[in-house]
Amino acid sequence: MRRLLLLLLLVLSAQAHAFDGQTLLKVFFTIVQVHTSNIDHSGEGFGSGVVVAENRVLTNCHVLRKAKAAWISRGEDNFVVANVQVDVHHDLCLLVTDRLPFKAAEIGRVEELKDGMDVFAVGHSSGSPSPVISSGQIKGLYPFEGSQVIRSSARFSMGASGSGLFDDQGKLVGINSFKTFGKIAYFYAMPADWIKNLEAFPMQAMAPVAGNAFWEDEINRPFFLQAAMPELQEDWTALFDVSERWVVAEPGNAEAWYEQGLAQENLNRQDAARISYEKANAINPAHGDALYHLGLIAAQRGDKPEMHRISLALAGIDATIADDFNKAVGCTPNC
Repeated sequence: MRRLLLLLLLVLSAQAHAFDGQTLLKVFFTIVQVHTSNIDHSGEGFGSGVVVAENRVLTNCHVLRKAKAAWISRGEDNFVVANVQVDVHHDLCLLVTDRLPFKAAEIGRVEELKDGMDVFAVGHSSGSPSPVISSGQIKGLYPFEGSQVIRSSARFSMGASGSGLFDDQGKLVGINSFKTFGKIAYFYAMPADWIKNLEAFPMQAMAPVAGNAFWEDEINRPFFLQAAMPELQEDWTALFDVSERWVVAEPGNAEAWYEQGLAQENLNRQDAARISYEKANAINPAHGDALYHLGLIAAQRGDKPEMHRISLALAGIDATIADDFNKAVGCTPNC
C-alpha cells in the first residue's frame, strides 16, 4: 500500500496544474481494477471499475464478455465478484462483492455538463495495477435514450474500459467505454445517470456476458457515431450525407446541425453552413464549436460587429476557445 500511495503522489504532482490535489485523491480511491478468468482459456482479462455504492462496482459489460469468474483488486487486495446486474445494451454492468472497504464516488449530474468543461479520466491501462489519470474537456454531448453520451478529450487505452470520467469537482459523470480507431481518436463515455437503470435488472451469477452494446450495432448505429469517422477522416461528402439524414431524424439536435454545418463549410457552401450553425446555436446557445465557426464565417465577410458579438459569447462559455477564436481571426486581445 505504501508503494501505491507513493505512485499516487507522483501522479498527483504531475496533474496538479489542472485539478485540485484533494479532488484527485478522493477520486483515486473510488477506482479499482477488474480481473476476469476467461471461459475460452485465453488467460486473464483486465478492465477498470468505479465503486458507486457499498460493495458495488460499475464497469463495462464488454469487460465480462468471456468471464467465467471475476474479481476486483486494488494493490494487493482482492475481492471476489459473486453476482452481477447486466445492462448489455448500455454496456454497463454492476458487480456485487462482499466486504469492499472503499468509499463510493459521488455521482454528478450529466444534464449540467456543457461543451468545453474540464474533465478527467482515471483508470487502469494495459493491465497495469497503477491507475492512470488523463485530463481533457467535453467535446460533444449526444442526447440518447434519456441522457447524453459524452465525448471528451480525456484519453484512455486498452484496460481502461469501465474507468471513471469525472468533472472538476470530482463527481462521476461517465464510464469510459469505447473510442474510435486510429491514433487520432474520439473517446466516449456512458452517462453516469444510467446507473439508475441497472436497478431494474435482475441479479445473476457471474458468467460470460452475451450480446452487443448499442455502439457495436452496425445496423442501427446512432447518427453521432455514424458521423465520427467521416469527420475524423475529413470525408466531408460522407459527413454531409450522414448529417442530412440526421437533421431530418432529429431536427431538435444541435449536434446534427453542427455536423451538417461543418460538412457544408468544408465543401465551400458557406451560406448553407452559416444557416446550419445558426440552427445549432439556436438550439444550444452554449455550443462553442458552432459559435466558433460562425465567427470564422463572419471574419471571411469582414463583419466586425458579428465577430465582436461572437468573441464575447465565447468568452462567457469557454476562455480557451474564445482565445483560440481571437487568434484565428486576428483579434488581439479580443474582437
